Amino acid sequence: MLPWLLHPFRDSIPGISVFRYVTFRAALAAATAMILSILLGPLVIRTLTRLKMGQHIREEGPETHQVKAGTPTMGGILIVGAILVSTILWCDVKSGAIWVALFSLWASGGGGPGRWPQDVPQAEPGPLQLAEDGPAGHHQPGGGWLVLHFHLRGSETSQLSVPFFKNFRPDIRLALVPWICLVMLGTSNAVNLTDGLDGLAIGGTLIVSVTFAVLAYVAGNAKIAGYLVVPYVSGGAELAVFMGAMTGASLGFLWFNAHPAEIFMGDTGSLALGGALGTVAIMVKQELLLVIAGASSSWRR
Repeated sequence: MLPWLLHPFRDSIPGISVFRYVTFRAALAAATAMILSILLGPLVIRTLTRLKMGQHIREEGPETHQVKAGTPTMGGILIVGAILVSTILWCDVKSGAIWVALFSLWASGGGGPGRWPQDVPQAEPGPLQLAEDGPAGHHQPGGGWLVLHFHLRGSETSQLSVPFFKNFRPDIRLALVPWICLVMLGTSNAVNLTDGLDGLAIGGTLIVSVTFAVLAYVAGNAKIAGYLVVPYVSGGAELAVFMGAMTGASLGFLWFNAHPAEIFMGDTGSLALGGALGTVAIMVKQELLLVIAGASSSWRR
């Protein structure tokens, strides 16, 4: 938004033209999101503690997790809020890809206090996430349907990019719908399942966010994409601003989530971050690389 507002002054104010560079705006988005997270973190923690939004520990979980009971959860509102504000502040508002990513972030995480409904068996949330939310429904990566619409109606190829095999790109046109659903469900629930230990989910998200910030910029730059033999995505570079904001928000949240954790992100944050990461991976055509990046970030634990 700010680059758009400052554009008319590019000839009268020295240095304004620097805002047209994606890398500069991505860095500013990261810094803004980190500062917002750190400044608003204590307020969010106090509020959630006062509202008794404590961590719910499932009975089937390990006994070592029981010590986390009562720790404020639903901290995802801090992460999502910082990402939304920072991205809108520094992005090109005319970029359709940015709004798809933002909607996916909001829709995937918007839904509840971060616990499974008592009347839903634990094996069912995956299928339920493909349906619309009902009064008693569980969260779902709802933004995935918008990504699906954007992807199918857009001009991007349906070929699957396979890491380390530059000339092997199978066409998944016939399986595109279930493939997108699988990526969205798998990524959102993968982050959700890792939440609950100090710094585990947000630490992995931080690493993957940095990775895909670079990949988004590369995919959106025709020359670099051609040189590195990766799929070129028109307008994909702008997603680097979104991923920069996610990186900064994750780093700021880690300040409060590192051992001993003062707050957990809960479903509100884990499903939102997972859905957003899946969305970006689909749009920059690096779904399989998302698996490698996610596994690598978890391996350090």
